[in-house]
Amino acid sequence: MANSIRLTIKSMYKDFTPKEQMIADYILKDPKKVGQSTITDISNDLKIADSTFFRFTKKIGFLGFKEFKTALLTSEENITTASAIHQNIHPDDDELEIAQKIFNSNISTLIDTKNLLSLENLKKAINYIDKSKRLFFFGVGGSQIVASDAYHKFLRSSISVVHSADYHIQLMETSLMTNEDCAILISHTGRSKETIQLAKAAKNNGAPIIVVTSQIQSPLAKLADVVFISISEETTFRSEALASRISQLSILDAIYTNLMFRNQEQSQKSISKIREVINVIKEQN
Repeated sequence: MANSIRLTIKSMYKDFTPKEQMIADYILKDPKKVGQSTITDISNDLKIADSTFFRFTKKIGFLGFKEFKTALLTSEENITTASAIHQNIHPDDDELEIAQKIFNSNISTLIDTKNLLSLENLKKAINYIDKSKRLFFFGVGGSQIVASDAYHKFLRSSISVVHSADYHIQLMETSLMTNEDCAILISHTGRSKETIQLAKAAKNNGAPIIVVTSQIQSPLAKLADVVFISISEETTFRSEALASRISQLSILDAIYTNLMFRNQEQSQKSISKIREVINVIKEQN
């Protein structure tokens, strides 16, 4: 299995049933113990039937328990990092400890998201964008901040970019898209009704859809031509959605930089024009 078991479980977690989430939590808590146990040992601990755990291993992409156990035992990443990422903030932590735990959470988020990147997806996304006449950025709520940051970044490229913070205007924009355009939609859960409607409208007009989300099996992800998964960890007073922003921003940074290197001459001209205008204002001040 290309991706680690832990990351696969994380990306599918919200789509699990309560019983499947119980199994997932058990695996994430002590993957080394699970790897050294029989299916009966695990089932007895969880008070479930062997067949229930067997079906779970198939749901996350394995042929059965034997293949799952082999992957778990041979994945050093699962054993060495699974417990480290679940450290949380405690009431008796001092200010520096809290800050360090936030940094550690962000580092884990970036490493996990990096490990889910694939060359195939990056090439597909960059090809879609490179061939498009206009690139649209869509996001609602907190995801709008990420979309706005991406718009600000991609303005420096040779592609014509479009973004509005107003949802109704976003809907109007999707209605005018064509198969020569491309849309990037950001949603942590992939379940926002507003964002799904935007994706459907863009798709109905034939535009390629690139989605950045944390849930691989979400309705929004299923509408996409390319999906990028951002993994994140919750900490006290900071939801998983807030933590995921740093990984979403990094995914979009990676796409942007690849695009700029592909079109170096045109990109350099765009950057020079922008710098020229901004420098005039700076000189006046």
